[in-house]
Amino acid sequence: MSTTLLWKDMMKLLLTDSGVKNASIRNALLDLLGKSIAESSALCIPTAGYGAPDADPGGPWRFISGQSPSPMTGLGWKSVGVLELTALPSIEEARWVSWVREADVLLVNGGDALYLGHWMRESGLAALLPSLSDTVYVGLSAGSMVMTPRIGEEFVGWKPPTGDDSTLGVVDFSIFPHLDHPSCPENTMAAAERWAARMTGPAYAIDEQTAIKVADDAVEVVSEGHWKLF
Repeated sequence: MSTTLLWKDMMKLLLTDSGVKNASIRNALLDLLGKSIAESSALCIPTAGYGAPDADPGGPWRFISGQSPSPMTGLGWKSVGVLELTALPSIEEARWVSWVREADVLLVNGGDALYLGHWMRESGLAALLPSLSDTVYVGLSAGSMVMTPRIGEEFVGWKPPTGDDSTLGVVDFSIFPHLDHPSCPENTMAAAERWAARMTGPAYAIDEQTAIKVADDAVEVVSEGHWKLF
């Protein structure tokens, strides 16, 4: 079963379940960057953390500050800035676009994938993504799922204007995250199989030790845990 990047010449993707949790995922990140983390500038996008039904302001703060148990902003970057998507419509476009183009990596928070997808479109960031061929996109949970075509009814929280579960469709596969995680007891392999049966196209179930690397139209699973491709 093949998987592909639907937007050709787009940015490189590292779609993680729970951040850069192990050496294998870190090595995949370094390969995509082509240089050390200490030489790379990052922009973090906390937006998805505000959209989930059980969201609280502490979640985005932990993500931004590097206090989250999902390693992203605290990896030792040369610099880290914050790009809040809900603010972008009120900022001169050329200004924030220059910030994005100057960054080596975008670190995208988890939370609600549909809320994130909505604001990626509304802010103009989604339209900019295809031109960022030298930028690395690192997603965390919902930040990864937003790049897929659909998330499935199991993961619908915030209701978008479209009324469906569609996301950006940058890749042609779907992601079932947090497989067998203690804090998500409903995310079993059996549940993932039922979810996958309703998806169109390839679908991955991944755990917190797993990420999906996408570069040069090639897809690679990077894992020190367990995962399954349906």
